[in-house]
Amino acid sequence: MSTGTPPALARRLGLGDAVLLGLGSMIGAGVFVVVGPAAHAAGTGLLVGLAAAALVAYANATSSAQLAAQYPTSGGTYVYGRERLGPWWGYLAGWSFVVGKTASCAAMALTFAAYAVPPAWQRPVAVAAVVALAAVNYRGVTRTALLTRVLVLPVLAALAVAVVAGLTGGAPDWSRVVPKAGSGGWYGVLQSAGLLFFAFAGYARLATLGEEVRDPARTIPRAIVLALGVVVVVYAVVAVTVLAVLGADGAAASSAPLGTVVEASGPGWAGPVVRVGAALAALGALLALVAGVGRTALAMAREGDLPRALAAVHPRYRVPHRAEVALAVVVCVLVLTVDLRGAIGFSSFGVLAYYLVANLSALSQDADHRRHPRGLPVLGAVGCVVLAVTLPWTAVVAGLGVLVVGLALRAATRRR
Repeated sequence: MSTGTPPALARRLGLGDAVLLGLGSMIGAGVFVVVGPAAHAAGTGLLVGLAAAALVAYANATSSAQLAAQYPTSGGTYVYGRERLGPWWGYLAGWSFVVGKTASCAAMALTFAAYAVPPAWQRPVAVAAVVALAAVNYRGVTRTALLTRVLVLPVLAALAVAVVAGLTGGAPDWSRVVPKAGSGGWYGVLQSAGLLFFAFAGYARLATLGEEVRDPARTIPRAIVLALGVVVVVYAVVAVTVLAVLGADGAAASSAPLGTVVEASGPGWAGPVVRVGAALAALGALLALVAGVGRTALAMAREGDLPRALAAVHPRYRVPHRAEVALAVVVCVLVLTVDLRGAIGFSSFGVLAYYLVANLSALSQDADHRRHPRGLPVLGAVGCVVLAVTLPWTAVVAGLGVLVVGLALRAATRRR
């Protein structure tokens, strides 16, 4: 058993850094990856699915914000679940986050490589990206925030190029944007919302950085709401552009809808700009993911729910260096073996389970710590369950299986 007080992380991040970390996580995950599969599921109901995902994300964000204000430490919902509902609930949240977001790390590394290099080189380059960004995180969270700041601005510029090229260089058909009755059906719309939710989950990383943010009770809630608001606007503009130029069928048939938009209607120089922006977006998301998963693993290791060796904090850089090295090794293995779309569905299931615990935890808070109406965590909890069970069945089965395995491992550990 560990003796003494474990070393604390350093509070070095301000509001701007926290917002940019959230933007880097969400924009990288969603715009360049999820629009195609979501259009395949929902058809012209894509925007309805986007609205549903945004509504559930907002409910989850408010729950996470008020919990982060009460518990400003590393670990996010793993800590909230332990404190509000009990250790098993906290473990369920932590396990769901670590497993689901490890899959997200692999998805983002593969996305970067898909935009950056030819197919034959994609997996080796994806592994190299994981190693390089893990090294950046190892050197300290201020370097993580600085690199994310550098990455986010070019990504937003590339998105602007894609939108302007699509809406001015081609012949957008605005009738394609209007949802049509029967397109995708309610099940398809909900499935698209579950897939799109994968793109909104970046604010989870802000809660996991609670031990490294200055004035966390004030900074984290504001950063979560600001980052989510900006991303909702960006996603809506991009989705409208893709539908107007390609239509739902064209978006569903493309693995890179924004690239297809630019190729169909933009000048020759716009294509490389969007490709570079997509690669940078994936790098930004991967960078923030490694930081967030490492901090959750740190919190779980401190409680003995993961090997206690992972609770070590580097004496100079003040980061959970062993947890981040272990994560990088696992992600490299996944990069060499997994399918990109399968990783997205599996990650969505894990993140929705994570936020289910967050909403239930927020429901248990007393009036002194509640900043939002109780109806919001109720909406968030119900929304998480509905979106999780309407994901592709392979993702649901795999997600449930991994959760059962995790709970069984904890039970076996506790018996010993």
